[in-house]
Amino acid sequence: MTAPGSLLSQILLLLAGAVLAAPLFKKLGLGTVLGYLAAGVVIGPVLQQIIDAEEVLHFSEFGVVFLLFIIGLELKPSRLWQMRGDVFGLGPAQVVLTGLVLMMLAYFTNMADWRGSLIIGFGLALSSTAFALQILNDEGDMNSRYGQRSFSVLLFQDLAIVPLLALITILAPGTTEAEATPLVDFAVAVAAVGAMVLAGRYLLTPMFQVIARTGAREVMIAAALLVVLGSATAMQAAGLSMAMGAFLSGVMLAESSYRHELEADIEPFRGLLLALFFMAVGLSLEVHVILDNILFILPAVPIFMAVKSLIVYGLCRLWGSSHNDAVRIAFLLPQGGEFGFVLFTTATAAGLLSSATASLLIAIVTLSMALTPLGAALSKRFLSGETREELEEDFDGAGADVLMIGFSRLGQIAAQILLAGGREVTVIDDSADRIRQAASFGFRIYFGDGTRRDVLIASGIERAKVVAVTTQKRETTDRIVDLIRSEFPDVRLFVRSYDRIHSLSLRARNIEYELRETLESGLLFGRRTLEALGMSENEAEEIGDDIRRRDEERLQIQAVQGLGAGREMLFNSPVRPEPLIKPKRAPVMDEMGSEPAVAETS
Repeated sequence: MTAPGSLLSQILLLLAGAVLAAPLFKKLGLGTVLGYLAAGVVIGPVLQQIIDAEEVLHFSEFGVVFLLFIIGLELKPSRLWQMRGDVFGLGPAQVVLTGLVLMMLAYFTNMADWRGSLIIGFGLALSSTAFALQILNDEGDMNSRYGQRSFSVLLFQDLAIVPLLALITILAPGTTEAEATPLVDFAVAVAAVGAMVLAGRYLLTPMFQVIARTGAREVMIAAALLVVLGSATAMQAAGLSMAMGAFLSGVMLAESSYRHELEADIEPFRGLLLALFFMAVGLSLEVHVILDNILFILPAVPIFMAVKSLIVYGLCRLWGSSHNDAVRIAFLLPQGGEFGFVLFTTATAAGLLSSATASLLIAIVTLSMALTPLGAALSKRFLSGETREELEEDFDGAGADVLMIGFSRLGQIAAQILLAGGREVTVIDDSADRIRQAASFGFRIYFGDGTRRDVLIASGIERAKVVAVTTQKRETTDRIVDLIRSEFPDVRLFVRSYDRIHSLSLRARNIEYELRETLESGLLFGRRTLEALGMSENEAEEIGDDIRRRDEERLQIQAVQGLGAGREMLFNSPVRPEPLIKPKRAPVMDEMGSEPAVAETS
C-alpha cells in the first residue's frame, strides 16, 4: 500500500510538502501560495515522485469550488447587486480589451491562425481566481475596496467561460451552423442559474432546519458538502463552471441563520483542497516544454503579464479607482487562469490549436501563476503617498437610534451601555484594523469616513436620534462636528472632547453634550484613593461631586472671560514643584489656565 507511486505514498508526499513549504515561505515573506507551488515543482518535475499530475489537478479543483462557496456566504444578494457596475462593466471591458490585444500579439508571433489566436488572446485574458483570492485572504484584503473590485472582475471572468467555450464550437473547422447552438447553450445556462436561485430561496434553508433538529453534526457536514458539490455539478452540466454553481449556492445561503456553521464546516476542506490545487499546478509544470522553448518563453511571460497589468490599471483608473488601488489590482490579476487550461485543451481537441502550442500556453500560464505572489509583493513599490488601508464601504443594515462615529476606547464603553439599555447603535470607523478587532468580539462596525457627507447619509444620520462623535484626534472631531452642524443642523450631537480648550471650542459650536474622557475617570480615581486613605464612600463621593460642579462653573466662566478665569475655584497646593531643568521655551497653558510642570490634568 505504501510502495512508491501508490495513492497513499502520493498523499503522504503532498501533505509533507505542504507542511514543510508553507510555513517556510510564509516566514520568508513570500506567501503560502508560492510555497505550495514550489513544493509541487520539487515533488513532480524535479524528483519525479508523482507522474500523473493531471488527475491530482482535476481533483484539487474542488478547492476552488469550496473557496467560491465560502465567498458566496459572505455576499448577500443585495451586496452582489451593488457590485453589478464592476461585474458587468469593468469585467467585460477587461476581458474584451485584454483578449483583443493579446490576440494580436499571438497572431503576429505566428502562434496560430486568426481563429486560434482569438482563443489564445481570450484564454490569457482570464486570471486565476484561486491565486488572486488566496493572496487577498492571506493579506486580509478581501473586503477592501480593491479586493472587492478584483473579485468583481474575477466573477465576470468565470461567467465568460460559457460564451468562450461556445466560441470554440463556432470557430472549429467543419462546424456547421446547425451544430453550433450558442443561443441554446446560453438559454440553458440562464435557466440553470434561475433554478439555482429558486432552489436556494425555497429549498436549502428548510432542508437545513430539518437537519439541525436531528442534532447530528456529521449529517450537517454531509449536507454542506452535498449542497456545494451538488450545485457545482448541476452548473457544470448546464455548461457553466463548477465554481460558479458553488458561488451561487453560497450567495443564496448568505442570509441564512446557518451561514456561520456552514462556513465552519466547509473551511477545512477548502483550505486543504486549495493547497492541493496550488501544488498540482506545480506538479503539472512541463519542464521539457519550457526548456525547448526557453528563448520564446523568457520574453513572452513578462510581456504578456505587463500588457495585461497595464490594461487592468488603465481600466481601473477609468472606473474611478485611486492610483494605489489600481496598482494593487493590476499586480493581482496579470496571470493566466485555471480556465485557460480548459480553453486551450478544448481548442486543441477542436483542431484550433496544435498540441505543442497548447503545451506551450499551459507552461506560460503556469509560470505566470508562479510569479503572481512575487508581483503582488512588488506592487507595494509602486504605491504613492499615504497607503492607509481602506475597506469597501458597505452600509447594508445601517441606521439606528444612535450613530457613533469612531470606535475609540470611550466609544466602546459607551456602546456597551447603549446596547445594554436595549438601544440599537450604528458604528462607523475608518480604521480597518479596528474593524477587524471589533468583529472578533462580535461587534458590527461599518467602514466609513465620518468627514464625508455621503458616508454620513449612507450610515443613517438622517434617521438617528443622537449622533455620538467619539473619534480620537481633535482635528478629526472638529471636521466632523463642523460638517454635521452645516449639513444636518437639527442633529443632537454628543461629542468626546480632547481637553479643556477643546471643550470650550465645542460648546461654542452649540453641541448638546461634550465630555473629556479623562474627567470622570480622574474623579473616580481620586475618590477611590480617598477611600483607600480611610475616608467614607459618601464623603468621597460628595467631594467628587463638588469638584465636578466647580469644573462646570469654571467652564461657563472661561467661555465668557477666557481660559485664565476662574482660578480661584481650584484647590491648589501651597507647594509648586520646580522643573529640574529650565524649559527652553515658554510653558504651555494647561486646561486649568495655569502654567504646569505637567500636561493635561482633567
